[in-house]
Amino acid sequence: MCNHAAQLSLSPHETGAPAVPLINEDLEDEPSSCTGIIIQCVKEACIRPMDCLDGALEEFRNFEKDDFEADWIKVAENRFGQVYQVKLKLFQVQCALKTFDTTCSNNIYRRIIEEASTIAKVKSKYIVPIYGLCMEPAAVVMEFMSNGSLNNLLGSHTLMWPKKFQMIHEASMGMNFLHSMKPPLLHLNLKTSNILLDDHLHVKIADFGLIHWEKGLNKKMFIESLTARGNISYIPPETFTQSPDPPGTAFDVYSFGIVIWEILTQQKPFTGCTVTTVLLQVSQGKRPSVELISEQRPPECDLMIHIMRQCWDQDYWKRPQFVDTVRKTEALSEILIIPGPTAMPNSDSSQKSDCPWLVSPIHKIDLPELPDLPSDVQQAEDGILSLLSKKDFGTFRDSVRKEHVHTQFSGENSLLHYTVASGDAESVEHVLSLGANVNCKTTRGYTPLIIAVLQRHHDIISLLLEHGATADLGDEDQWTALHFAAQSGDNRTVRLLLDQGAAVDAREKAGWTPLHLACQNGHETVVRLLISRLSQEAVGERESQGRTPLHLASAFGHLSIARLLLSQGVDPNATDFSLRTALHSAADEGQNRIVRQLLKSGVNPDGADSKGFTPLHLAALKGHTGICRQLLSNGASPDPRTLQGWTPIHLAALKGREATVVQLVSQGACVNARGENGWTPLHLACHQSEAEVVAKLLAAGADPNVSEDSEGWTPLHAACTSVSFPSVLYLISHHADVNAVNLRKASSLHLAAQHGSTHIVKALLLNGADRTLLDSSGSIALNVAERCEKWDVVKLLET
Repeated sequence: MCNHAAQLSLSPHETGAPAVPLINEDLEDEPSSCTGIIIQCVKEACIRPMDCLDGALEEFRNFEKDDFEADWIKVAENRFGQVYQVKLKLFQVQCALKTFDTTCSNNIYRRIIEEASTIAKVKSKYIVPIYGLCMEPAAVVMEFMSNGSLNNLLGSHTLMWPKKFQMIHEASMGMNFLHSMKPPLLHLNLKTSNILLDDHLHVKIADFGLIHWEKGLNKKMFIESLTARGNISYIPPETFTQSPDPPGTAFDVYSFGIVIWEILTQQKPFTGCTVTTVLLQVSQGKRPSVELISEQRPPECDLMIHIMRQCWDQDYWKRPQFVDTVRKTEALSEILIIPGPTAMPNSDSSQKSDCPWLVSPIHKIDLPELPDLPSDVQQAEDGILSLLSKKDFGTFRDSVRKEHVHTQFSGENSLLHYTVASGDAESVEHVLSLGANVNCKTTRGYTPLIIAVLQRHHDIISLLLEHGATADLGDEDQWTALHFAAQSGDNRTVRLLLDQGAAVDAREKAGWTPLHLACQNGHETVVRLLISRLSQEAVGERESQGRTPLHLASAFGHLSIARLLLSQGVDPNATDFSLRTALHSAADEGQNRIVRQLLKSGVNPDGADSKGFTPLHLAALKGHTGICRQLLSNGASPDPRTLQGWTPIHLAALKGREATVVQLVSQGACVNARGENGWTPLHLACHQSEAEVVAKLLAAGADPNVSEDSEGWTPLHAACTSVSFPSVLYLISHHADVNAVNLRKASSLHLAAQHGSTHIVKALLLNGADRTLLDSSGSIALNVAERCEKWDVVKLLET
C-alpha cells in the first residue's frame, strides 16, 4: 500500500501561533492507497442487482429508515449533509442515501419533493437514477456509484487518453439528455465532483436540480449559493453582470468546458486564486491555461481543446448546444478506440475492447500503437493493407505474397500484426503459411499473440499457438500474453495459454504476476485457474511494493477471492514493504465485508505500518465508522499511537468525522489524548473548524482549557484563529476560560481581533473577556485590531 505523507501546518503570526504538528496521513483527496494498480473496465455485459431494482422502482417511492439495514457507511460529507452507503432490506442491494441538513438546505429538499414527478422521468444510462425519498432522515435514495466521483479519480490516478475522451463523451451524453427535456432541465451545479463513476468506470451525472433560479432572485444571491458549494470556477462570465436574465442552457455548457479542461489536465482550475480573483479573471475572458495539457498528447486532443474553447466562449450565444457536442465527442472517442487498426465489427459503446484505462504513474502499460490504416492506405492506395482496411479478406489472401509478409511497416509492425488485428483467422493462417515469423515484435514488444489476446480472438490465439507462438514472450514492460488475459478476465484464453505451458508465475517489470492482476480486478474464475497451477507459497507472492494478491483483493473488496486465497493458506498477517497488512488495505478503502472476513481469519487488528498507523487509524481517518466498530469489537486497541503520537480519535477529529468520533468514544477511546506537542483531538477539531466534532468531544468530556505544549494554546485560541464562531460558542458554553493566555500572553480576544471576527469578539466580551490584557509586545486587543486594519473590530473594542 502506498503511503502518501500530507503536511498540515499553520504559519506563525505576530501573536504567537504554534506550528501545528505535521500529521502524516493518507488524505481522502490524495491518491488512493491502491495507486500502482491498474483498474480494468470489464467488457462483458452483465445483469446486476441494481438493474432489477431499476425495474422495480419505476416511480418515486417513499422510504422509511426501517427499509434499510442498520449498517450505514458514510462515504461523503459536506456542510449540506452526508452521503451513506446503505442496503435495502427488500431488494438486498446497495443504494446511496443522500441526507440533507435541513437547517441549511431545507429549501433544496423541499424543492426535490415538489419536483419528484419531474425527476422521476429522468431515466438515462448517463444519469444517476433517483429511487425515492426518505423523510426521516430527510434524504434522497439513489443508485450507489461504487467508484465515487470523477473529481477524486482525477486526483488519484493517471488516465489514458482514450478513457479521458470516453468520459468527456459520456458526460456530454448525460447533459444532452437533461437539456433535451421539455422544458430543458438545467443542472447549474455541473462539476467533476457531481460526475460519478459506476462499477466499470462509466460516467453518470448526479445532483442536477439542486440549484434553481427562482423568479425575483438576484444575481448576487445566486452567485453566493453557488460559491457556497465550491462552484466559483464553473460559473460563466454573464452571471457576474447586472443583467436580470436567468441562466439558460449556456450556463451548463460553460461549466462543461471547465470539466473538459479538468479531465484533460487532471488538475484543478484557478488553483490558489481567491473568489474575487476568479470572478475578475473570468469576467475579463481569462480561462484555465491550455498549456497545462500535456504536450505528449494525441493529435485528436487539439480537436477536443477546440470543443472546450467553444464551450467556455465569453459570448454565451456562441457556445454550442450539447446535441452538437455529443456528435463531435463521439467521433473523437471512436478515433481513439484501442487496440488495433480496425474497429470491432458491430461494436457498440458498451462492448469496446478491454483496456487498462486507468494506470498509475508508477506502472504504466500501453497497448499496441499500431498505425492507423487509412494513413498507410494514403501512401499506398492499392497496397495490401487497404484490403485489410476494407475487410476484403478473399482478395487479400489472393493478393498477398512473400515479399508482403516480410515487409516491415511503421513501428516495426509486420503484416501478421495487422492481419491478427483484423480478426480473420483464415487470413492469419494464410500469412503464416507464407513464412511469417509467428513471434515477431513491434517496437513496443507486442507479439501477434499479445494482439490476439488483447482483442479476444480465441480462434486466432489457438492458431498462433499451434504454429509455435511462444506464450511467455513479454512486451517492453515484460507483460506476457497471460498477464493481459488475466487482467481482462478472459478465462478461456488463460486456460489455452496454461495448457500450452505459459509460465503461471511470470513477472512483469514491477513484479506483478497474472494472479496479482486477476485478484485486483475481481476475476474469480481466472484466480481459480491460476491457483490450480501454483504452489501454496506462490499464491502469496509479493510484487515490487510487497503487496500480495490478498492485499489487492482486499483493497478492492473482492470478498469471494479473499476467502479463496485464505482457504489456500495465504497468511492474513503478511505485510507489504510499508508493513501494511491486507487489513490495512481493507480498512483504508472502506471494505466492511473484507474486514469482517480478515478478522475471522485471525489477522492482528493492531498491526502497525512503518509510520505507526494501525487499521483503526486508517478507518478513523476516512470516517469508516462501521469498520471502526468492527475492529474495536474484535480486540483492537482504541488508543494506538502513530510514530508522531496520534491516536485514531485525533485523525477522526482532524477530518471532521463526527460519527466516527462518537463511535470511538463509546468504545473507550481517550477523548483527551495528547499527540505531538500536546495537541488533543479538541485542538485539532477547533483548528479545522469542525464545530460539530467540537460539540461531540466536549459532550464526551474533552477538557476545554487544556494547553498544548509548544506555545500554550488552548482549544479556544485555535477556534478564534480559525474563525470558527460555532466552535467558540460551544467552548464558552462548556466553561472555556476566555482570558487564558498562551506563552506570548495573547488571549483569545487578541486572536479574534487580529482575524477581524466581530461575532467572536462580541461573544468573548459578553462572556467576560478582559480587553485590557497586554500580550508580550505590550499590546491590548484594540492595538492588534488597529495594526491589522480590522476597523469593524476597532469600533467594537472602542465602545
